[in-house]
Amino acid sequence: MPVVPLREIVDRAFAERYGVAAINVVNDLTLEAVLAAAVQERAPVIIQTSVKTVRSIGRDLLFAMWRELTAGIEVPVSLHLDHCPDRSVISDCLRAGWNSVLFDASALPVAENQRQTIEVVAEARSYGASVEGEIESITGVEDGVGSDDEARRQSLPVALEFIRATGIDVFAPAIGNAHGVYRAEPHLDAQRVSDIVAAQPVPIALHGGTGLTGAQFSDLIARGCAKVNISTALKVTYMQANLEFLRGAEERGAWDPPSLFASVRGAVVDLAAAHIRRFGSAGKAW
Repeated sequence: MPVVPLREIVDRAFAERYGVAAINVVNDLTLEAVLAAAVQERAPVIIQTSVKTVRSIGRDLLFAMWRELTAGIEVPVSLHLDHCPDRSVISDCLRAGWNSVLFDASALPVAENQRQTIEVVAEARSYGASVEGEIESITGVEDGVGSDDEARRQSLPVALEFIRATGIDVFAPAIGNAHGVYRAEPHLDAQRVSDIVAAQPVPIALHGGTGLTGAQFSDLIARGCAKVNISTALKVTYMQANLEFLRGAEERGAWDPPSLFASVRGAVVDLAAAHIRRFGSAGKAW
């Protein structure tokens, strides 16, 4: 199964009402581990890279890692640039081979956001790539992008006009979700997902998935959230697995980096596989 545009993955998930894990990776180990989990579970997966990760690893090296690790892969996969407000970075990543981008112009007035998103969609189409759009900031800062202040939600007609005018493939509405670790139980406006989908059947992206309950995931996926973002959970798992192993290594006085890498990889595989199963996408590879 070759690498495919994000739209091909999410359209099927939307039609069949399961969720596809969209997991932010931070290096080669996490990239390989998430892909391994998808193959293990026979599931599609979306690999997400933040602008911070693209810059820290380097665009060309990161894409070379992706190309090597997905050569001959047996499940549908897509490479997505997450929350990017910088048009030049979007253009660079599309040229390099990313097949999906989230143009995050939520800080702009809706009209200007819409105008620029139309341009980004046209650019992405020239590469056969997909585009995710949003008109409201998702609460919380992720990899240096965003704000802890909750944005005002736009009306349903404004959201629908944005979706129709831009031709985006995925829409990310604010529904009370947040990036990072929830400080209190979130109060989700699930009905907003249903209202958007009923009026304009477009796959919805659920941001801020880390910390939601299984029941919340199931309800939102059934309403049309076909792309489910996981970022904080991977970062926490990755760093805690490193910390746990290193504490043990210190106690034993045994310092073996390959064993550290294998232990952390196993933790990341388990995390990704658990989310894939929770979202109902296990066994959905085609």
